[in-house]
Amino acid sequence: MDEELIELEIVSPEKTLFTGLVEWVTLPGAKAPFTVLYNHAPIVSTLCAGKIKWKNSKEGGEMLVNEGFVEVRSNKVVVCVEVEG
Repeated sequence: MDEELIELEIVSPEKTLFTGLVEWVTLPGAKAPFTVLYNHAPIVSTLCAGKIKWKNSKEGGEMLVNEGFVEVRSNKVVVCVEVEG
């Protein structure tokens, strides 16, 4: 059975912070947190400071971030954010 995964890429102006296949990712949207799942509608959104959380088949992860933006398209999520320190 094929897994329904999305490609997640989190980058800062300085470097790539995370890349991998995940089941879902929750992002700190400017209006409210939102979760992206497989076959999510295409969107571009601003992000506020908060926590990005994701889950892959083996484990979850999270990262504190400052403001940024996200683009979701064709089961790929690209997040561009600033991180503290």
